[in-house]
Amino acid sequence: MSSHIDVPSGEVTRNGDAATADTPARTSDRGAATRGALLAAARDVFCESGFAQAAVTDIVARAGASVGSLYHHFNGKADLYLTLFEEFQAGQQERTRKAINAVREAGETDPMRQFIAGAGAYLDGCLEQRHVSRLFISGDGPPGFDRVMRQRLGKWARRNAALFHTADGGVDEALVMVLTGAMAGAVSEISLMDDEDAARRLAGEIMAIVGTIRNPRTGRG
Repeated sequence: MSSHIDVPSGEVTRNGDAATADTPARTSDRGAATRGALLAAARDVFCESGFAQAAVTDIVARAGASVGSLYHHFNGKADLYLTLFEEFQAGQQERTRKAINAVREAGETDPMRQFIAGAGAYLDGCLEQRHVSRLFISGDGPPGFDRVMRQRLGKWARRNAALFHTADGGVDEALVMVLTGAMAGAVSEISLMDDEDAARRLAGEIMAIVGTIRNPRTGRG
């Protein structure tokens, strides 16, 4: 629990100083800074040591914080890991959204080309944050994280489905499944590669192949 007690403006704090109206704001800023430092430290420690071997004491030491402050902001090591994952995914979703919107605004109406733009942006994000992306596919996560990953993959697939409507207004589920599986494999492979240039070449080749995929039943891609 936080030890901070809000004091109404104009009253005197325990050390005799007059409390000011912006005290809660300053406290909030400090809390946000501490939270950010803990997340940054956790990211570095997890990437260096893995989730299982990472120690809370190492995280707080690197963050310049206390164990108590960690448990004020997070429920523990697993909560830190999941928060990092959610923040990474949120950034990836925003990157994908911007890429798709950009090609739409440029006049692109082909769903596959829109998908390629978004998927390419997603892979770029994995390459730019390869160590973080690698962390989440390493298999060294908190208990139940595999289920979280599957749920996120399903959510990503449902968003993709909006690009691939069939003539009757339904969803081309077979095509969505193939594309989602291809992307999952691509993310795993390029995240594990140490050579960034080679990883970017592979990502480009994968996207070129994905762009040729068509559903033989509907003739659409």
